[in-house]
Amino acid sequence: MTVPLTIVGSGMAGLGLVRQLRALKDDRPITVITADSGDGYSKPLLSTGFAKGLPPERLAMQSALEVAEQLKVVMRCHTRVEAIDLQSRTLRIGAERLPWGELVLATGASPAMPFRVPPALGDRVFQINDLDDYRAFHGVLEALGRPARVAIVGFGLVGCEFANDLTAGGHRVALVAPEEAPLPRLLPAPLGRALGDAFSEAGMSLYSGRSVAGFFRQGADVGVALDDGNQLDADLVLVATGLRPRTALAEAAGLPTGPAGIHVDRTLTAVPGVHALGDVACVDGVNAMYVQPLQACAKALAQTLAGTPTDVVFGAWPVLVKTPLLPVVALPPAEPPARWRLEGEGQDWVALAEDQDERLIGFALTGRCVRRKVELARAAPALLG
Repeated sequence: MTVPLTIVGSGMAGLGLVRQLRALKDDRPITVITADSGDGYSKPLLSTGFAKGLPPERLAMQSALEVAEQLKVVMRCHTRVEAIDLQSRTLRIGAERLPWGELVLATGASPAMPFRVPPALGDRVFQINDLDDYRAFHGVLEALGRPARVAIVGFGLVGCEFANDLTAGGHRVALVAPEEAPLPRLLPAPLGRALGDAFSEAGMSLYSGRSVAGFFRQGADVGVALDDGNQLDADLVLVATGLRPRTALAEAAGLPTGPAGIHVDRTLTAVPGVHALGDVACVDGVNAMYVQPLQACAKALAQTLAGTPTDVVFGAWPVLVKTPLLPVVALPPAEPPARWRLEGEGQDWVALAEDQDERLIGFALTGRCVRRKVELARAAPALLG
């Protein structure tokens, strides 16, 4: 009996790899183990559902059963792997020891929670990282029967996209973050302020330069205490304070890991027979938690597993931020730039990141200037050439 290829994780990385293998006519047995429902869905669509009025069932493109039937895989849903034994090539799942022929870790990243949430507020303070999280948040939102007051903590990509989406869906949004302006890791401050202005004009309340001191029950509301002594009252809180690669399983097994994820080479290999891809993978020192790098990794790893060792290459792929209130495209530089060269006014900005020799190493665009994304991407260095 052939020992199956085993993939831990059923997100875009894990199932994307299966699809690439099947496209290569690779019919080996594959087992996919996932801690969630195993439904097939596109994660980027989670931050567009409220504007479109989409219930969770509309975001699920396939049930786990349909995924299993289409891709000819064994789906083990709501199952947690407790340990990896590299010597015996088995996974420990409760009392079970599951053998694997080759192992792929596609465990993704988990939202950081820097606050203590009182148990009484467990049904009011949320993080959204997968379809099951979206289901829970959507259910409570719908149960209110009216537009909700949602406090979002975090100026990053997830916080800004959900702020735009919830506002477009008719809800009242307050954004809280310690930084000066939205998207501080993608945009220099003037462009971030332009996005913040667009949010304010749409009716959002922005509390920049403010940190959350804690959450508490305020009657039927959630009280959000700020570090300046003020407080916000909300129906729901969405905490979007960044993602951390889920490396605990790999680290406990002795695989090479670090803050940026599981360390793999350009063939996505950590040690012989064990691979990683997606948000959990740090490829030759680079962890790019975006769709295009993930897809490139799935395609390259499928070739490697099918017998043709293939190095992954990341191009100069800009990030398209889903904030229709103000279009934003950014290619963040791999290293802090020597300078940002800014051109523009109002909502329309071009920011060019340059090194000491005035070479382009990244860029950020807002408003009508996003039309320059292809031109500038062609001139920028590859993320992983």
